[in-house]
Amino acid sequence: MQARSFGSAVRNGAESVTLLCGTEGLRAANGRWDAIVVGGGFYGCAIAILLKQEFGLDRVLVVEREAELMQRASFANQARVHNGYHYPRSFMTAFRSRVNFPRFVERYRDCIADDFTMLYCIGAQNSLVTRYQFEKFCHDIGADVRLAGGAEADLFDTALIDGVYEVAEYAFDAARLARRMRDDMEAAGVRLSLESNVEAVSAGQDGPLTSLTIEGEQINVSSRWVFNCTYGGLNALLPRSGEGAGRFGLKYEIAEIALVSMPERLAKIGITVMDGPFFSCMPFPATGQHSLSHVRYTPHYSWVDGDEEALHPYDVLAGRQLKSRVRYMIGDAARYLPLMREARHCRSLYEVKTVLLTNELDDGRPILFHQHASPSGLYSILGGKIDNVYDVAEAMREALIAAS
Repeated sequence: MQARSFGSAVRNGAESVTLLCGTEGLRAANGRWDAIVVGGGFYGCAIAILLKQEFGLDRVLVVEREAELMQRASFANQARVHNGYHYPRSFMTAFRSRVNFPRFVERYRDCIADDFTMLYCIGAQNSLVTRYQFEKFCHDIGADVRLAGGAEADLFDTALIDGVYEVAEYAFDAARLARRMRDDMEAAGVRLSLESNVEAVSAGQDGPLTSLTIEGEQINVSSRWVFNCTYGGLNALLPRSGEGAGRFGLKYEIAEIALVSMPERLAKIGITVMDGPFFSCMPFPATGQHSLSHVRYTPHYSWVDGDEEALHPYDVLAGRQLKSRVRYMIGDAARYLPLMREARHCRSLYEVKTVLLTNELDDGRPILFHQHASPSGLYSILGGKIDNVYDVAEAMREALIAAS
C-alpha cells in the first residue's frame, strides 16, 4: 500500500499529514524520527501536536492500530467533560478536573455541547456521600452548584433521591473531536501510520530506540523518544520492550455504554446519581442520543493484568460473547427517575476500560506518566479522563526538559 495524502491542503506552510499505512509505509518513510507516539487516541494525538508545537520537533510520527483515529476508548465513553463533581472521594482528581475544565472547553469549543442542563443527584440510600458532604466538596474545589428548581427536582422519586443539584458540566462530540485532532495534526505536520499494531519497542546501536515490532515483523527506525499511549494496550507493549520496561498494576473492565433515545422531557437533560451503585445518563453528541451507564451493569467482565496474560486486552474483548444489559440499566434507573421507562435502546458500545489498581478504593483517576529505565527514551502514559491531558503536558515538559 502506498503512502497517500490525508486531509486538506497544506496550511501555514506545514507539511501535510501523510498516511503511511502498515509496514510498507513505515519502510518508505526512511525511518528516522524525533519522536514516535504509539496510539492514536485523543491523548496520543494531543501529545504529538504538543511535541511539534511546543518542543519544536521536526519529525513526529503517530502509529495507530485501527483504521482511523480515536476509534476506541476515546469514542466509547460517556463523552463527559469533567468539572470535578464526579469524584467526591478523590479530592486531587476532582480539583485537577476543576482546573482543567475551562482550558479544555476554551480550546475545543467547536467540539463542546453545553445546550443541556446537567443534574447531579444524591441517593437517599446506599450512597457513599451525603448531600451535605457533596455541597461542602463542591465548595472546597470551587465548583458552582445549586439546588435544582422544582421542575427538575420533581422528575425524581424523593424517597430515593435526597438532593438534586444543577451543575456546570458539558459533553464533547467524539466524532467532531476526532476530525479536529486530525486537522490539528495536519496543520502541525505530524505524520500518521494507520493499521499498524506495534507489539514491541527495542533499543539498538544507532540511537536510544531503533526498532518497532509490528505484527511480528521488525521495522528499523530511529527515534530519541517513544511515547506509549495505547491505554488498554499499555502493558501489552512492555514485556517485549526490554527488562527495564516493567509492567503496571492495571485492572481492565469490558464496559458497556448503552446509547438510548430519551423521551422529549429528558432530551436536554443529563443526570448522574451519586455515589454508589447508581446510573448516569447524558447527551452523546456524536450520535444525537444519550449515553447510559450503570455502576452495577456497565462492567460485563473484569480482570487484573496477568490473569489473561497470553491475550491482549482488546483480544479478550473480541473473544467474548456479550449480551446487552440495557434493560437492567433502564429498569433500575426508572426507580429513581420514572420517565426513564420511556427510554429506547438504540445500540451499545463495548470497550476495554483501564484503571490503576491503586485507585480501586478512592475512584481517583490520576494520570500515569512513567519514564522507563530501558529502553532509554521510552515513556508510558495513561490518562483516566480527557481533560487530564493538561496534566500530561506539564509532566512532559518537566521530563523532556530534564532529558535534554
